[in-house]
Amino acid sequence: MKNLYVSGYRSFELSIFQENDPKINRIKKVLRNRLISFLDEGLEWVIISGNLGVEQWTAQVVEDLKKDYPELKLGIIYPFLEFGSQWKEANQEKKSQVESFADFIDAVSHKPYESYLQLKNHTTFILQHTNGALLVYDNEYPGKTKYFYEDVLKFQEKNEYFLSTITFDDLQNYEEW
Repeated sequence: MKNLYVSGYRSFELSIFQENDPKINRIKKVLRNRLISFLDEGLEWVIISGNLGVEQWTAQVVEDLKKDYPELKLGIIYPFLEFGSQWKEANQEKKSQVESFADFIDAVSHKPYESYLQLKNHTTFILQHTNGALLVYDNEYPGKTKYFYEDVLKFQEKNEYFLSTITFDDLQNYEEW
């Protein structure tokens, strides 16, 4: 697998409102371990959409992993132009920091948000241009990631596409070695 899309819950869906919340470190450690296993199998690109929460924490993990895996690249593919422009200033600063880690940044739609079809087109683009997805997602606690998860399952009916999830049990049971 060369290109992996990583997504999951937004911070507010996890009741995380502070950067020093200990849940973030646990999520980042589990993401790091999973990404290392993919790197050992040939992973070259991690792709995110730039959402607050799991995707931004993934970017931070990738930036850290680049010290030991300089060949690893981070791509941010926004669904539309000006994504995040309505966010609060603190969140826009987080977005800028994540963009500073990226090796590639673009948007599927080169127009500002106009309709949900831009989000559907983004999902189609991601599925067609990555080999698989790693989602911090648990079926028992659906959030916005549910829609992408369901789209992956439909896509898998006709296409070969890898899907791995990190569930709340995985996070709860994670122990450092």
